[in-house]
Amino acid sequence: MTVASSSPPSRVPLSGAEAVAPVKKAKARPRGDGALAAVFIAPAMLGFLVFLLWPTLRGIWLSFTRYNLLTPAEWVGLDNYVRMVNDPIFWDSLWVTVEYVVINIGVQTVAALAIAVLLQRLTQSAVLRGIVLTPYLMSNVVAGLVWLWMLDTQLGIGNEIISGLGFDRIPFLADETWAIPTIALINVWRHVGYTALLLFAGLQAIPNTMYEAARVDGASEWRMFWRITMPLLRPVLAVVLIMTVIGSFQVFDTVAVTTAGGPANATNVLQFYIYGSAFGRFQFGYASAMSVALLIVLSAITVLQYRLTRAGQSDLA
Repeated sequence: MTVASSSPPSRVPLSGAEAVAPVKKAKARPRGDGALAAVFIAPAMLGFLVFLLWPTLRGIWLSFTRYNLLTPAEWVGLDNYVRMVNDPIFWDSLWVTVEYVVINIGVQTVAALAIAVLLQRLTQSAVLRGIVLTPYLMSNVVAGLVWLWMLDTQLGIGNEIISGLGFDRIPFLADETWAIPTIALINVWRHVGYTALLLFAGLQAIPNTMYEAARVDGASEWRMFWRITMPLLRPVLAVVLIMTVIGSFQVFDTVAVTTAGGPANATNVLQFYIYGSAFGRFQFGYASAMSVALLIVLSAITVLQYRLTRAGQSDLA
């Protein structure tokens, strides 16, 4: 009797469609990552809630009340807003603020753009960029005091130079005509370096190949500036303008240390009037109403300016 030898069946290789790749288990995210992220985020969130969100909500609520620190807040509805609309001092302070904003934005933007172009075309010196930024490192209060002494009618170096040239001394901060332009120029001096460096960074991002191609086509420097530089600089310029507008409407420090709203309310900007209403006359409800109105105005201006400048877009006209 013959016993057939049994051999193990040969394995047939599977086709690619039938082959099953080994499944790799996804690495589980360490549980400690979420806790660590929360630790880093918590201080910023706490600061946002305590110093921004809560004061904003509290101010909006106070704008509908009569509150003077001594008595509980009394709900008055829209009375503070009606008073604001009928307050001639409010409209005067708003007009003074607009005058300041126009001067500040116009001079600062043009000067900063000129400085940025010169820094890009003539020199790449980091030392020079540091010198340009130096005034921005000074606080508004210190800058205001320095210029207050320099522009003093009797002892200021500015009027000493003017007098030495044979001209009459100019009461820069004591004259209704000169006060607001002077304060605007003080703030331009302090902020123009920072604005220029923002624009300089935008200029550095523009490829040199575009200018080289334009030169090959015979384009002049002036034409390249308007056809290449300005369109490609649009996103940065839009951000700079929005920041400048918001900062200009919030001017306070320089006015407080130089003119205190004078002479004859010629520099009584809206922020200073709000401050006087709250901490000078303890009309916190009315001051809150004006603050809310300013917040609405700034929000509307920001949205409108963002759309008009097409922020985030750059094109070659």
